[in-house]
Amino acid sequence: MDLYPAIDLRGGRCVRLYQGDYGRETVYGDDPVSQAVAFAEAGAPWIHVVDLDAARTGDPVNRPVVAAIAAAVPVPVQAGGGVRDEAAAQALAEAGVARVVLGTAALEDPDLVRRLAPRIPVAVGLDARGGDVAVRGWEQGSGRDLLDVARSFADAGVAALVVTEIGRDGTLEGPDLAGLALVLAETSIDVIASGGVGTLDDLRALHALEAGGRRLSGVIVGRALYEGAFTLAEALAATAGG
Repeated sequence: MDLYPAIDLRGGRCVRLYQGDYGRETVYGDDPVSQAVAFAEAGAPWIHVVDLDAARTGDPVNRPVVAAIAAAVPVPVQAGGGVRDEAAAQALAEAGVARVVLGTAALEDPDLVRRLAPRIPVAVGLDARGGDVAVRGWEQGSGRDLLDVARSFADAGVAALVVTEIGRDGTLEGPDLAGLALVLAETSIDVIASGGVGTLDDLRALHALEAGGRRLSGVIVGRALYEGAFTLAEALAATAGG
């Protein structure tokens, strides 16, 4: 299970939101590039980057920062936030991003995912409150069921599903193991868990999670690393089964 330390960008800074609420933001640093380099030097196999401004408005104001991160680290970068069309996805790929995450666009234009996937490694971000997948920077519900959406991309050629329970994101209260198990059992696509990780035991529980003969391919961790709940080295050991 790969560990994806998260860098969430807002106004060029490293931040975290509580339950996706833009009014409940914690700033963790003014130099996201240095933070990415530190994660990579500590052994992270991936860096996960989200442009929160673009996710909310569609305006990719942090794209230069994403490009700088991709240029600075020797590991692949997975990035998303506000990727609403082919041009935005292509721009991230040309900026050095190894895998582009589509959320709102994947819900509103599933054919976009199918057009992109043969050319650009694509992950679909499924951000849900309960079973309802949210869009537009998590500010609107789509009325679509999480499992139905996951199943709908079975033959789309996507590299992964990034599954976030918004109610747990940034809370450190533990991941939604039951919800993740349902997604694992319903799809053959790699599943990356996101939201709620607060302890090494949470990471061990995700590593051990199995459903339908499948296990998680990755986990995204943000606030717990920034607040020192554990080190990245400890997290890497836990995600390796240690």
